[in-house]
Amino acid sequence: MTIEFDAAVFRAPDAPLTVERVSLPDTPPPGEVLVRLKASGVCHSDLHVLVGEWEVPAPMILGHEGAGIVESVGEGVTTLAEGDHVVLSWTPSCRRCRYCVSGRPVLCDMVSRHSANHLSFDGRTRVTAADDRDVHSFAGLGTFGQYTLVPESGAIAIRDDAPFEQAALIGCAVTTGVGAAVNTAKIRPSDTVLVLGCGGVGLNAIQGARLVGARRIIAADLSDRKLEQARVFGATDVINSAREDFEDRVSQLTGGRGVEVAIEAIGLLRTIESAYAVLARGGRAVVAGQVADGVRVSIDPFVLSDQELSLVGSNYGSSKPAVDFPLLVEHYLNHRIDLDSLVTRVIGLADVDEAFDEMKRGVGIRTVIKY
Repeated sequence: MTIEFDAAVFRAPDAPLTVERVSLPDTPPPGEVLVRLKASGVCHSDLHVLVGEWEVPAPMILGHEGAGIVESVGEGVTTLAEGDHVVLSWTPSCRRCRYCVSGRPVLCDMVSRHSANHLSFDGRTRVTAADDRDVHSFAGLGTFGQYTLVPESGAIAIRDDAPFEQAALIGCAVTTGVGAAVNTAKIRPSDTVLVLGCGGVGLNAIQGARLVGARRIIAADLSDRKLEQARVFGATDVINSAREDFEDRVSQLTGGRGVEVAIEAIGLLRTIESAYAVLARGGRAVVAGQVADGVRVSIDPFVLSDQELSLVGSNYGSSKPAVDFPLLVEHYLNHRIDLDSLVTRVIGLADVDEAFDEMKRGVGIRTVIKY
């Protein structure tokens, strides 16, 4: 037996998504759970696919930032039960490989083999189109639809009193940004932190820096409106790089020293190189933004060694989703981080293309699809 449901399907770059009737098995395979989605964020990573900057198989249900309710569980599932409220993780872990057992589940072998290729752990798809074609699910999730089948470790149980629209954002932007600050950069209270880019990830990196008590948080963007939002989330200083000389302004704000931590949250060559260029001696530049295929950066390796600089990547905020997702929910419900202000519009699935148009224009922070 199968479940039929509506989903926003990607078929070709630079073409509108089409809301289509698709289906998947109503009985989860062993080790998997069937989740009825209640909310999905519309993320810039989905836009990378939509405009052709990332090559993916088609047809595909986009979306990877979701929350919902467990409908049923497959054989062997022990950590979830029907009715559990969950946030979905696009790095489900096998819990057995060298990365999982050493505490780095976002680098799991199974993720690199299958989820990163938009497949389930057995290397197959789960969704079928009306024309009987296999439909891929973005990052193995496909949250622009009302149902999804995911591995047990890809659905993290959370408190029932967390609203789905806000909880969904923990599935990507919140974890990626807060984690980049807390887990990857390991910000200390004595650090001055620079965040380049004040979109969903950048604002959450600012929240992460505030959460751990960074003494100064500088936000840089081209938009005064986004810089105003950055102050709401914890920035102490702002730089409009469209009007000000970025490096001179950082130098002024830090007494010529530079910053101990710079977090790049856009995914552009120039901002990655700028983050590295303004580091203090011994500083750490963290790349959390996702670039288009083929982008390469240039750095001076002598400066890297001479000044003991670090340039590191941050995948999913170097998180442990099973631990960090519930913790972030606790932070939110106890008013230590702000998720309400992140949700600037709630829409139905039929309006998803309009949400991407607004994203291209820089309107809002996060649009959330409500099912």
